[in-house]
Amino acid sequence: MNMLTTKVPLIIPIENQVRELDPKLLLACIAAQRGFPVYLGSRREIHFHITSFPRGIYLSKSITGASDLMFRIMRSLGHEVVAWDEEALVHLPDEIYYSRRLSPKAMAQVSHFFAWGKDNAELWWRYPHMPENATIHITGNPRNDLLRPELHAYYEDEVAKICQTYGNFILVNTNFNHVNAFTPVQNLFQPVETDGQVPQFGRAAKGMTREYAEGLKALKEAVFSDFKGMIPELDKTFPDHNIIVRPHPTEDPEIYKDIASNCERVTVTNEGNVVPWLLAAKALIHNGCTTGVEAYVMQVPAITYRASVDENYDFGFYRLPNIVSQPCFSLDELKTTLRDMLSREFKSTESAERIKIISHHLTALDGPFACERIVDVLEDMSNGQAIMKEPSLGGRLSGWAMWAGRTLVKRYKDSRPASHNRPEFQRHRYPELSLHEVDRRLSKFQQLLATNRELKIEAFLDQFFLIKPQT
Repeated sequence: MNMLTTKVPLIIPIENQVRELDPKLLLACIAAQRGFPVYLGSRREIHFHITSFPRGIYLSKSITGASDLMFRIMRSLGHEVVAWDEEALVHLPDEIYYSRRLSPKAMAQVSHFFAWGKDNAELWWRYPHMPENATIHITGNPRNDLLRPELHAYYEDEVAKICQTYGNFILVNTNFNHVNAFTPVQNLFQPVETDGQVPQFGRAAKGMTREYAEGLKALKEAVFSDFKGMIPELDKTFPDHNIIVRPHPTEDPEIYKDIASNCERVTVTNEGNVVPWLLAAKALIHNGCTTGVEAYVMQVPAITYRASVDENYDFGFYRLPNIVSQPCFSLDELKTTLRDMLSREFKSTESAERIKIISHHLTALDGPFACERIVDVLEDMSNGQAIMKEPSLGGRLSGWAMWAGRTLVKRYKDSRPASHNRPEFQRHRYPELSLHEVDRRLSKFQQLLATNRELKIEAFLDQFFLIKPQT
């Protein structure tokens, strides 16, 4: 048999567990209900073990140059590659976004692209190297689905636990991973060893001009300083509320823990998905953070704290989250606005501009879930046409050789003390996950979706999860 015309396995990788696990588990649940066997697990480890997976459709979360070789390996081994971009909702200006997030070589290996909304699709259509045969589907993203009221009950127990533990609280979400990264090499600029030395670009500056990166660094450092000063002020000004600081997943949390140690009611945590924290919070404070968009969709009062302003970035990079949140340009204004929000005296005006911009950026806020729309496409791919050619022996051998070389190099690089992928960072980004916990979460989705088809979950290669219809 030279072609596969029946449904094939889906391989769904997860990089940042707190952000991606729940939406991708929802996608896996809906796909398995439609008859797909779904493999779920750490993206890094899936890549290291890709030769042990059955041929299937690999759903990538990005299309960067870092995927060039991995996509070639997968295609040589007979896998199909489809993709979305986790960072395409709140994105940099076109040319910088293209150089950072899109690789012509990687995109040439992708057959179907899934866009967050029209803005994302238009961004890709403008890309000069978009493959001519590529298909863009405006489906929305699985992360959208968890913002919808139909699925809020999924977090019911977590919201109750959060409220019981922290009572009334103000949520402060930070996104200073450009200047406060978990490892210094991930910042916009690497640390200098001597005075007068010109700092070298860090990983966060990839694709930027030095002028743009220096300007972004200046703004980020200023806003970072504003937030470090704001947190203790909130602690003093709002004694009836706790303050929960939630750092970006790739930020170093230690500076916030130091601040919290000198406060009475400040807690720093990155536990779980942000959605239950938003549902439990009385208000959100951020600056240019995607969480501001999520809060808007869920009708959670949100402030964008803009004591330091640079319109080039505030509305060239962070336009979406800033425009859908209430701006405060000083600490006094923030305190007054927040006090009104907490007393429910603040009246947010729903502008036509906000409604228009949200509908342009986010699809599937009503009607079928984004996950359902994505699975519709995957189902058409799997059932409607022959999509996966049996690789030749030479192709398989080539794929194995490239995989072996990549794995050897990656393992060596990751073992070095200076590596940004050292083991402690990997544990921070993808903590150990038990079969029981994944099964518990999967069962909750099944209950909410009122599905009739029983699913089975089992371990695969000891560290991945296979979700499939019960036979």
